[in-house]
Amino acid sequence: MDLRSVQRPLKKKYRDEPGSSRITLEAKASQQETPISCSVDVGRAVYEAEAHAGVGGTGEAACSGDLLLGALAACAQVTCQMVAEAMGIETERIEVTVTGEMDLAGTLGISEDAPVGFESIRTSFDIVAPEATDEQLENLRDKTEEYCVVFQTLANPAELRTEWT
Repeated sequence: MDLRSVQRPLKKKYRDEPGSSRITLEAKASQQETPISCSVDVGRAVYEAEAHAGVGGTGEAACSGDLLLGALAACAQVTCQMVAEAMGIETERIEVTVTGEMDLAGTLGISEDAPVGFESIRTSFDIVAPEATDEQLENLRDKTEEYCVVFQTLANPAELRTEWT
């Protein structure tokens, strides 16, 4: 795949038609039979999700934390692949592992000292690019972090609003 030829007309359109690059993504979660699970529809696929086993889930489906970490892993991996391609770096392997730590005592409301949510998230890149220089790999890291949508959203949180109907 020639990524530049795929992106060239998109970049031209976005430059020529300001505002045409703006998109809206949506996900909808719907109730299921039990209070510990839901279905998540992202428009192209529906995923089953449930509460983590540590708060009463069965452990058979992904929890929301898994989905968040998975979104970061997917975004970082695809972004890194695309940046490597654009930079002309030949890679044999790009794998991304994301690990998050939290204290479920916060989620269950049994400790005011434990925050609700992840306290730390670590992203680890395993890249095999034998011909790449140290400078190229440093630029790859910098550009991947700069252009990874999920990484940037977590590092610089978006305005978050809720609406109840």
